[in-house]
Amino acid sequence: MVELIPLLMFFVICLFFMAGFPVAFTLAGTSLLFAGIGILFGVFEPALLGAIPIKLYGDMTNMNLVAVPLFVFMGVLLEKSNLAEDLLGNMAEIIGGFRGSLAISVILVGALIAASTGIVGATVIAMGLISLPIMLGRNYDHSLATGTICATGTLGQIIPPSVALVILGDVLSSAYQQSQLSIGNFSAKTVSVGDLFLGAIVPGMILVFSYITYVIIKSYLNPMAAPAHEVEKSNQSTTLKLVLTNLAPPLLLIVAVLGSILAGIATPTEAAGVGAFGAILLALSKGKLNKKNLTEAVEGTTEITSMVFMILIGSSIFVLVFRGFGGDELITSIFSQIPGGVIGIVLVVMVVIFLMGFILDFIQIIFILIPMVGPIVMAYGVDPIWLGIMIAINLQTSFLTPPFGFALFYLRGVAPPEIETISIYRGVIPFIVIQLGLLLVLAAFPQLVTFLPNLIYS
Repeated sequence: MVELIPLLMFFVICLFFMAGFPVAFTLAGTSLLFAGIGILFGVFEPALLGAIPIKLYGDMTNMNLVAVPLFVFMGVLLEKSNLAEDLLGNMAEIIGGFRGSLAISVILVGALIAASTGIVGATVIAMGLISLPIMLGRNYDHSLATGTICATGTLGQIIPPSVALVILGDVLSSAYQQSQLSIGNFSAKTVSVGDLFLGAIVPGMILVFSYITYVIIKSYLNPMAAPAHEVEKSNQSTTLKLVLTNLAPPLLLIVAVLGSILAGIATPTEAAGVGAFGAILLALSKGKLNKKNLTEAVEGTTEITSMVFMILIGSSIFVLVFRGFGGDELITSIFSQIPGGVIGIVLVVMVVIFLMGFILDFIQIIFILIPMVGPIVMAYGVDPIWLGIMIAINLQTSFLTPPFGFALFYLRGVAPPEIETISIYRGVIPFIVIQLGLLLVLAAFPQLVTFLPNLIYS
């Protein structure tokens, strides 16, 4: 019976989550409560709790995680200074006024903003406030408009350089090292955030291209869903000026940040610092930087960063207590009984993560589940970069799936009353199908993920 305590602890924590208790404090409090009860009954070693300060100090001094507040500040400032709104207008003008062109502009600009933040809620809310009124004003079908915004808002899970990938890369690296030590491989290769960025490029491009393809097909099969609109005819010099002055600078900023990491010129933390400073210069050059939006950007960054690190502290305590009760051995035993070998194990893990995406956000799942199941899964020979990208897309799909998807709740909160909830649900279904299709393709052809990391870092 004692060996089932880790599962009981996990189940109790999930109950507290669903009751609405704060995630970070639930993780730490419940874990310490179980540890205390275990000490009283002699089934938990008290000396293990002495490792908590050492573990927390290691987490707080992790240089990769210093990139988190810098990347968050970069994205929040782009939003607060209205540069995202300007980007949308300029993109729509450059592309033209054909059917579906506005939705395509939303996808492209949303992908850029999502890549800057990686926080689903922030991106969906920002794109909802910026683009939904414009799309409704141009008589877009409610389902197409809301579905496009929700799906675009979740792109931050997979498009580098997002905060989610930075955190996932760091946690996966630790889990992979642990998995290799468990099988006696003491000279395993390291897995870096840059590896994960490279692995995400092709799947991210496939998703964006698929979204755009769907919008174009939908627009021409049902012209009333995405009507064409007149745009002011610009000559070539005006269009070139728009591209050079309004579109190119933020794109160059993202390319510079991502390129410096991939080329090995800068670490993720150094590149994030450049990105944050570049966002300030960009806002200044556009006359968009003032005390109000700078204050809001700093406050927003502080709130998000505090949330990330509080969850990190809570999850570190949880994982320590979970392992102290023999949780690793229990999961290994369960996995060994799953039919289908590695395929069956990965499928079960993906289903569990998908379901957890209904009650936890990406960051919470990374910190809680990956340290639990990651080392065991990767000990079976699963590629860590492929696993990370599959998890990211899987959660992206979970956040879109009715009726519990986080992205749906966020958009519902900022959408006008005339938008029915059922319209939002209908709108996301085609995008869910696209993402499930991509998961199947990546499962059949993992080279789509591993090709670039192997090529660049070989």
